Amino acid sequence: MKSTRRAVLFGAAVLAAPRVGTRAFAQGPGPFRFALTPVFLDNDAAVIAALRLALAHGMGQDIELVQRRTYQEISGALLDGSVDAAWTCGYPYLQHRSELSLLGVPVWRGRPLYQSYLLVGKDDPALALSDLRGAAHAFSDPDSNSGFLVTASDLARDGQTPEQFFSRVIFTYGHRNVVRSVAGGLTRSGSVDGYVWEALSVAEPALTAQTRVIARSEWLGFPPMVARTDRRNLPSVKACQTALLGMSGNAPGKAALRLLSLDRIDPGEDALFAGIAARMAVLAKG
Repeated sequence: MKSTRRAVLFGAAVLAAPRVGTRAFAQGPGPFRFALTPVFLDNDAAVIAALRLALAHGMGQDIELVQRRTYQEISGALLDGSVDAAWTCGYPYLQHRSELSLLGVPVWRGRPLYQSYLLVGKDDPALALSDLRGAAHAFSDPDSNSGFLVTASDLARDGQTPEQFFSRVIFTYGHRNVVRSVAGGLTRSGSVDGYVWEALSVAEPALTAQTRVIARSEWLGFPPMVARTDRRNLPSVKACQTALLGMSGNAPGKAALRLLSLDRIDPGEDALFAGIAARMAVLAKG
């Protein structure tokens, strides 16, 4: 199977990262369960391995990275206590704001912000969302901000739903899969995380070259790391936050951030997600 440039770079970086000895964790507590969704990371084994290594190094204990298919499943696992923390999206975070607290927000290109991109095929004449009426469209997840909420709220402002506006709607449960859907002609258009599209444009330029960005949203709060509020002060959860915020200061953390194309992780604040909250209000009025 042909390796992509990204896989080669990711694998090399993980191999080069300092190993964390297992003896240091042998007498410690059970694994800390940190949840991820392939909607965001798309099951990239090298990235997942590097993130696990960075958290283990920072926390001094074993880490179990738990993957779920959807953001809804991630939220459920957080709320029922089957995972200790998670990297989720601003949309589900705000959906459960009364029960969840921020641990950190990644910083990308100097800011804890990103955009949603509206994609079409490279030769498609469309210039705006309004040009896509009656076509097939790909979303990533119904609880994704960039992969659903932005486009759905844009349509809601005109009194329409995605099902009414598009001829067919699919959910790919992965931002890379949205790009593939548009690039391969399965759908005419797609809503995708701009950070993921930009990372893919470096790692898989042949893929993104088959697509064209026709609209970018306003800057919105980057997908955050969160924990249940009533567990926020547990020593293990505090240790997780310390590890996340300290990733840019140690070799395993730097390796993980490099693979993720991130600068660092900051504490963050709810004000970052005001734009997402505004779009949720628009959709609710629908």
